[in-house]
Amino acid sequence: MPLLVAVYVWLLRRKKKNVLQYASLSIVREAMGKGQSIRRHIPPVLFLLALAAMLVASSRPFAVVTLPSDKQTIMLAMDVSGSMRATDVKPNRLVASQEAAKAFLAELPRNIKVGIVAFAGTASVVQPPTLSREDLVAAIDKFQLQRGTAIGNGIVVSLAEIFPEAGIDLASMQTGRERLRGIDIEQKAKEGKTKEPFVPVAPGSYTSAAIILLTDGQRTTGVDSMDAAKAAADRGVRIYTVGVGTVDGETIGFEGWSMRVKLDEETLKGIARNTQAEYFYAGTAGDLRKVYESLSSRLTVVKKETEISGILALVAAVLALLSAGLSLAWFNRIL
Repeated sequence: MPLLVAVYVWLLRRKKKNVLQYASLSIVREAMGKGQSIRRHIPPVLFLLALAAMLVASSRPFAVVTLPSDKQTIMLAMDVSGSMRATDVKPNRLVASQEAAKAFLAELPRNIKVGIVAFAGTASVVQPPTLSREDLVAAIDKFQLQRGTAIGNGIVVSLAEIFPEAGIDLASMQTGRERLRGIDIEQKAKEGKTKEPFVPVAPGSYTSAAIILLTDGQRTTGVDSMDAAKAAADRGVRIYTVGVGTVDGETIGFEGWSMRVKLDEETLKGIARNTQAEYFYAGTAGDLRKVYESLSSRLTVVKKETEISGILALVAAVLALLSAGLSLAWFNRIL
């Protein structure tokens, strides 16, 4: 590039030596105007920029760019335990989470499947992954409060939906225990074939699915939350955790009993951290809606290191055509 610039400067000086001697150069300058003197340099500059872009493109450079996400499935694991009746999030935690979840579904692209798992003392799939937003909204509206909070169960049931052929045995979830039997679950081959050992992958490396875990309290039963998070991390699935409610909690009563329901932020942060995801705190209904808006944008786009030689080649072509076009329009020649 410096050599081409030097050649261009040399050509300009050579032309000056060959010009006719006028009685007054000021007359020529006035006739040409400042615009004409600047204009003659524009096509060569554009051509040099085109060459520079082509040279950089030939090196096959990479850059971190924002692209549409290739996620195909999102599992919403939502807490429907009795503590969700607390009113520290208006009108109460359950209704606020239902409304925010429906707004989240409305924002997602239609090509992303969404499934819903509801968990309290146990966990169950209330809507298998589907593209139908109407079915998802209907499932959310049917939530019924139950006793207990089995966060780990909600995670494992979500994993079973993401990997239906992975051999995740739901019967191995032991209510009230501190572990998930066989957390290093073997991946089953087709029926009738020998089991193949499960090989863990890097946390966060599975890009075709993600879990959004929404809960307001501490685990009281079921699979240990961190063991379930390890099962997700070993499969590369990210778990974005959303803590709904206040850190100080609230005392609620139900059918003759009362308890103080507090948000276990440390566990939720640990689940997100171990799966290479993020934790979000939602202390109000407005916060919860903002969290879902943020998650919608994060899950539909992704930053990737991508080769950009094609983009640079396109830029070079545009600059070269623009250079030739301006030269023809202004001087009836190409450069």
